[in-house]
Amino acid sequence: MPLIAKALAYHEATPAGKLAIAITKPCETQEDLSLAYSPGVAAPCLAIRDDPAAAFRYTGRSNLVAVVTNGTAVLGLGNIGPAAAKPVMEGKALLFKRFADIDAFDIELAAVHTQDVIAVCAMLEPTFGGINLEDIKAPECFEIERTLRELLKIPVFHDDQHGTAVIVGAALLNALEVVQKDIRAIRVVVNGAGASAIACAEHLIRLGLAPTHLLMCDSHGVIYAEREAGMNPYKRKFARLSSARTAADALVDADVFLGLSVANSVPAGALQVMARHPIVFGLANPDPDIPYDDVRRARPDALVATGRSDHPNQVNNLLGFPGIFRGALDTRASVINDAMLLAATRAISALAHDTTPAELRALYPSESLQFGAHYLIPKPFDPRVVVQVATAVATAATESNVAGLTVDLDEYPRELKRRLRHERAQGTVSP
Repeated sequence: MPLIAKALAYHEATPAGKLAIAITKPCETQEDLSLAYSPGVAAPCLAIRDDPAAAFRYTGRSNLVAVVTNGTAVLGLGNIGPAAAKPVMEGKALLFKRFADIDAFDIELAAVHTQDVIAVCAMLEPTFGGINLEDIKAPECFEIERTLRELLKIPVFHDDQHGTAVIVGAALLNALEVVQKDIRAIRVVVNGAGASAIACAEHLIRLGLAPTHLLMCDSHGVIYAEREAGMNPYKRKFARLSSARTAADALVDADVFLGLSVANSVPAGALQVMARHPIVFGLANPDPDIPYDDVRRARPDALVATGRSDHPNQVNNLLGFPGIFRGALDTRASVINDAMLLAATRAISALAHDTTPAELRALYPSESLQFGAHYLIPKPFDPRVVVQVATAVATAATESNVAGLTVDLDEYPRELKRRLRHERAQGTVSP
């Protein structure tokens, strides 16, 4: 059966979609009913009235995330609208539950204007422990996230920006280790100037990349200091003094190509002018900026990553957002800040160096899963990822004073392993 037919059958099977609501408390007797609803429910209501933070104790809010979109930039499909985006948002909610035991509601907004998205999310704050923004086009996504982070006391996280940046950062740190280059000395060309490209550029600079060593390109070419066409304030931060005008010009002697644009947007021949042992991340979805096989032919000495699962080094946000939210929720963090993002990147980077467990090797029998050019970052099904990322994030939240709960950071990873192992046994979390 062709993939499209399989996918449609998968989503249509009864019950339609990918989500359902589960009951977590007994409701079999009259006493259960009196506790779950009237009159017993008045007790937690009054407790929360007197102490709003008690909502995290007496309701599911502490483990509940909103996955919010307006459908303006969905995967590689573009502006397909909120209803058509719902299968993707349901899928994101499925991944939250499957990999980190986080409950999530998908919320698709018929909202074109930035202020409408902000207003709805702000009004939803009492319901949720965190908000995951998804598939909202740039530059509107920047203002939406920034404003909500200022307004709300719960984490607001745009995964297209920071989830991608966290994984790209981990893959790049490890690629640089393999080719023995220093992030402070390398030159990077970013092909694309949307949400993920700008967030990745900012994150790489936080990791140590010299800002002047980064050139960004969009559909008009290199973003240079005097350019006016197609500019906005977010791109302007990356305008550089440069005589390069095309991506091919920018690639001369560059160490890294980071593609976050569209398929086949740069010819493979342009890689010939890059520095020795170039790092080529073609992350456009579903097809890379430069096809994988074309990169291998043009530069056999390159380290290559894509967003695809059928090539080595898949840069997959699934390595990041479940653990990032798990750590943020468990510490009741008010924000997901730079320190937490850097901690997540370093945790993922470090995990790729460890010996992989037998259960993971059994899932990938044809791959060595040993740190090196073809294994720069862990696999999404690695059961250690969520625990290590969540622990790193929880530690960073505590150390940066944004945690609302005191967590025993020595016991936390063991407790989280037990929790996820139990959920796996119940069939609700991935192996």
